[in-house]
Amino acid sequence: MNTFLQLNTIFLSMLMEAIPFVLVGVIVSGFIQSFITEQWISRIMPKNRLLSSLFGCSVGLLFPSCECGIVPITRRLLKKGVPLNAGIAFMLTGPIVNPIVLFSTFVAFGNDWRVVAIRAGMAFAVALIASVAVAYWFPILPLRDYSPAQQAVAAASETPAPAPPAKRFFPRMGSVLTHAVDEFFSVGKYLVLGAFIAASMQTFIPTSSLLQIGNNPVTASLVMMALAFTMSLCSEADAFIASSFRSTFSLGSISAFLVFGPMIDIKNTLMLLGTFRTKFVLALIALVAVSTFTASLLVGRFVT
Repeated sequence: MNTFLQLNTIFLSMLMEAIPFVLVGVIVSGFIQSFITEQWISRIMPKNRLLSSLFGCSVGLLFPSCECGIVPITRRLLKKGVPLNAGIAFMLTGPIVNPIVLFSTFVAFGNDWRVVAIRAGMAFAVALIASVAVAYWFPILPLRDYSPAQQAVAAASETPAPAPPAKRFFPRMGSVLTHAVDEFFSVGKYLVLGAFIAASMQTFIPTSSLLQIGNNPVTASLVMMALAFTMSLCSEADAFIASSFRSTFSLGSISAFLVFGPMIDIKNTLMLLGTFRTKFVLALIALVAVSTFTASLLVGRFVT
């Protein structure tokens, strides 16, 4: 009975924590759908692949969104013509480098700007590597709801489609709300399933059993990445959990927790699987995992 109550409490707390950010995400997605045109995106987006990835990484600095709501925003941006590498760069960095998360990290680690800089720097590096790599591996958008005909048109087209006639403000706001509702129910089922799996793992897999094997830099980083994936914390709150491990784990392994979790956890993995094709999601997870693991070892080696 106590186990069921613990599972129920963790599950509900995850949903209560995540749903507000999902709502923000789908509303922003609705605004993108209704107010941002392909022509405007084409004008501001750098044509160079590396520069567009850097642009995508930087947008998150001004975009307060956590990983719970970033997937629907990214999907809408990609459908509006944002290059895959730029969209993925934004999706990976947005939950980490936005001002709210950076400030919460600063507070959680006792006003230590060094941890903030390491977290932001690692996020930029990992996102840049992963986004450029997937752009080469997947020349056509790997969205699930893109038909083969749509993919062929998107790959062959070099110019955006003509702008549709401008709508008045209130009809546009109506379309924002309609789109947000549709997007919420599309993404929400994966959020609920992901939260249940994460809550089950936290309930039935003792954290102490993972901590026992984190006694060297390699296994410590792997354990902290596994914890970040399993716990599926919101990026606005995960720094406070990470700071509680300072007496047990090195700064390198803690940085792995702070970067990998907001990019890839159980909840957003299921949302990714509902949005992108499975092959793409597996490739993205592998790139993020390897890049984060390598970066955490470098932090542990060169930062004391």
